[in-house]
Amino acid sequence: MAHQPTIAIRVAILVEDGFEQVEMTHPRDALRHAGATTVIVSPRTDTVRGWNHDQPADGFPVEVTIESADASHFDALLLPGGVANPDKLRMNPKAVAFVKAFGDAGKPIAAICHGPWSLVEADLVRGKRVTSWPSLQTDLRNAGATWVDEVVVKDDKLVTSRKPDDIPAFNEAMIEVFSSAAPQASAR
Repeated sequence: MAHQPTIAIRVAILVEDGFEQVEMTHPRDALRHAGATTVIVSPRTDTVRGWNHDQPADGFPVEVTIESADASHFDALLLPGGVANPDKLRMNPKAVAFVKAFGDAGKPIAAICHGPWSLVEADLVRGKRVTSWPSLQTDLRNAGATWVDEVVVKDDKLVTSRKPDDIPAFNEAMIEVFSSAAPQASAR
């Protein structure tokens, strides 16, 4: 088995209550396994609750509130799906500004399922090729994206996937793209 290179980056995971739990935990675990530091950022101040489809699941401690979050302190952004999560985030001006700051700085972003709703609100899909849960395709097209029904889509520093079944391919593409955000080792 080949040794996977370590990616020494800091990744913000932006979530609100109602995120699809596996769309946060599996990518988070893959990032940690690859050597990244992950930080849960949320408008919530103490705990944020995941969901398993339409049922409440586990609570996770909020590590940085959106009130105090600064995109410049992170190298990349992960946007899990779930219906309620991105719908709440896109109504929160601070969350939208946080997402937009990653795009404006040219930092990599990975979004799965309904996660691209936040990208629509931050005007970060115009001219991009993306995928998502099928119900978002009209929103994404109206925001200027080219929507396709594929397991995973990479467009420059943006990675998108459709659903939990796509997580293995999503994780692989996310780690590949996020690796580009890692500081290059300097010769000593």
